[in-house]
Amino acid sequence: MAATLCLLKRPIPMHKQPCTASKLQSHSNLPASIIPQNANGPEKDFNQTTQRLKSAYLPLIATALPFLDSKAALAVEGEFGLLEGRTLSLVHPVVMGGLFLCTLWEGYLGWQWRRVRTIQNEINELKKQVKPVPVTPDGTPASDAPPSPVETKIQQLTEERKELLKGNFRDRHFNVGSVLLGFGVFTSIGGGLNTWFRTGKLFPGPHLFGGAAITVLWAAAASLVPAMQKGSEAARNLHITLNVLNVLLFMSQIPTGFEIVLKVLEFTKWP
Repeated sequence: MAATLCLLKRPIPMHKQPCTASKLQSHSNLPASIIPQNANGPEKDFNQTTQRLKSAYLPLIATALPFLDSKAALAVEGEFGLLEGRTLSLVHPVVMGGLFLCTLWEGYLGWQWRRVRTIQNEINELKKQVKPVPVTPDGTPASDAPPSPVETKIQQLTEERKELLKGNFRDRHFNVGSVLLGFGVFTSIGGGLNTWFRTGKLFPGPHLFGGAAITVLWAAAASLVPAMQKGSEAARNLHITLNVLNVLLFMSQIPTGFEIVLKVLEFTKWP
């Protein structure tokens, strides 16, 4: 312990820094032919690297400039021609109005097709309640009793199902849904692009967010079709829930969309 304390009390020797001034001075006295040509190599290499990076980034900066500089991206005074005119600006609200009616029609077709499937389940359940009728040895009914209420209900549902099958609701629902998905996604994105063409920016708000949610719900509902075709009731119920929510959101888009149409009529010109 005493030896350790003695060592700690000893002054720590300071290492002398090598004197570089004399070495630099001695280099200055050498002939120019002996001094290496790349004496200022690090600075020269740095300048060359900087120049190369500048030349490499210039094309990237030029490509990203419209997205980085908001002023350069503004669509004003007919810069995009018809793309920011009144004609194409009204395409989005007109098509979306038609797609809203198409959505209601699609819901009706889907409900009728669901009725075709569920009515068969009702018939099967009612058949379990029918009491067997006694028959003679030759196979004819033992009595001419009138049909029971359960049998009458089965007959009515069977006739109703036959009429529903004539409507071909399954294929019509699928076809209208495909049209709704294709035109809906295209027109939804096209509406946002048209707003950018006219103003150079988007306007975050209920209409923009509601439209984005509707587009996502279209895709989510369509993604459930394979599971529905395999008979998944959970997928069918979720499909219906998403589409009901979609209709409600679509209805909320009408007043905000009408306000935007009035602004389009105010600030745009034909064509």
